[in-house]
Amino acid sequence: MFESLTDRFEGIFTKLRGKGKLSEADVDEVLREIRLALLEADVNLSVVKTLQGRIRERAVGEELSGALNPAQQVVKIVNEELTATLGGEAIRIAFASKPPTVVLMAGLQGSGKTTNSAKLARWFKAQGRQPMLVGADLQRPAAVAQLRTLAAQVDVPVYSAPDDVVASGTGDPVEVAAGALAEARRTGRDVMIVDTAGRLAIDEELMDQVRRISAEVNPDYTFLVVDAMTGQDAVGVAESFHQTLELDGVILTKLDGDARGGAALSVKEVVGRPIAFASTGEKLDEFELFHPDRLAGRILGMGDMLTLIEKAESVYEEAEAEVAAERLMSGTFTLDDFLDQLAAIKKMGPIKNLVGMMPGMPKEIRDVELEDSHLARVEAIIHSMNRAERTEPDIVDGSRRARIAKGSGTSPGEVSQLLDQFGEMRKMMQSMGGGFAKQKARKMKKQKKKGKGGKGGGRTTPKGSNRPKVPAGGFQLPQLDEQGNPLGGLGLPEGFPGLG
Repeated sequence: MFESLTDRFEGIFTKLRGKGKLSEADVDEVLREIRLALLEADVNLSVVKTLQGRIRERAVGEELSGALNPAQQVVKIVNEELTATLGGEAIRIAFASKPPTVVLMAGLQGSGKTTNSAKLARWFKAQGRQPMLVGADLQRPAAVAQLRTLAAQVDVPVYSAPDDVVASGTGDPVEVAAGALAEARRTGRDVMIVDTAGRLAIDEELMDQVRRISAEVNPDYTFLVVDAMTGQDAVGVAESFHQTLELDGVILTKLDGDARGGAALSVKEVVGRPIAFASTGEKLDEFELFHPDRLAGRILGMGDMLTLIEKAESVYEEAEAEVAAERLMSGTFTLDDFLDQLAAIKKMGPIKNLVGMMPGMPKEIRDVELEDSHLARVEAIIHSMNRAERTEPDIVDGSRRARIAKGSGTSPGEVSQLLDQFGEMRKMMQSMGGGFAKQKARKMKKQKKKGKGGKGGGRTTPKGSNRPKVPAGGFQLPQLDEQGNPLGGLGLPEGFPGLG
């Protein structure tokens, strides 16, 4: 969603890098380009003016005087002010002292209230809570059925009117909400999420119904679900609902879309309420707490390592990762191990999104169309091998290669390419692991000699030291140049089949 804005900011900052000092005219030129970039991204005009004023006030003041690298200082200022515009910090959910904590979901029809109600329930479960969903949308056909289907996927109960009442469309959503509150208390559910009805446009009937439900359940949090692809209309919708319901936050959906993203940059400044959560895809797990600083970093091309690390931690077990690293360094890493790593990477989300989170990635790499189907071709080749071939790829000859290619729907050349690259990688990592092992052995030998020459024996660490052991197979990340490209290359073989 923010690719074009990121490209514009990178162009602006690139021009600054060659300047030793920034004059007031330079600052004005930068601010003019930032203004155009934000307006093209469909950011609210008043928000653009406010942001531009704050950046100018800091950029031409004492903060830049004597700076060794004014360009970096401007980037820092823009990053901080953009973060403030997006909300400053992530929302902190405080739970009611007397359960349940009630969350009311509001929004227009088609914004994704029902789907995001289920996503929010899944998020609360991950926090160790016991949520319950409430189907209070009794007007849209099959709304309750959709909610029950989604709830079954995350193993969360649903409370709504009886099936015959739902089918007739004559139920009272206020009665349903009141009954759900009593049911949540009776069954010990500590979070209750109420999915309300929507309309194609804001009208008095919609507002009155949502207002009456809110008065009945007295929600701890009222979230407005807004479609990010509607642009400035999303801000207007948020203002109207806020006047009626006193919103606590906004859930922004379809952040993975190709719209210009102005709603995300405008809603906090205009409405005065933060973006609480962001939906980044259609799947139920593609939903996360909104971090303004991380999004600002992505927009400015700085990546988002914290989110990337969190995604990795959610799919990798620490013990398994250590075993895999040890096998990689010792040269016993097999294609089965490699297959496990590919499966874990796929669980982290689309490859293109992961690349976008890596800091320093050049525009040329970010713009490459990386599809998950490319990994599927590699997986198909490995799955077409038998156990012996996956354990020891060197036994694959011409006839085996032809059989594997036929079974995976690829060509013998692609199979050869994968095997050659895997072999190069394994040799390289083994040599690195051997070098580290020899270095460690020499170090231990020196310490042993030093211990013999002293008076106190051979112990070189205090008794009971709990210093963590460094595995022999540790490795260091490559150095990066100013453009974020690895110096001397990564040392890895070129891409697998289909990855270039």
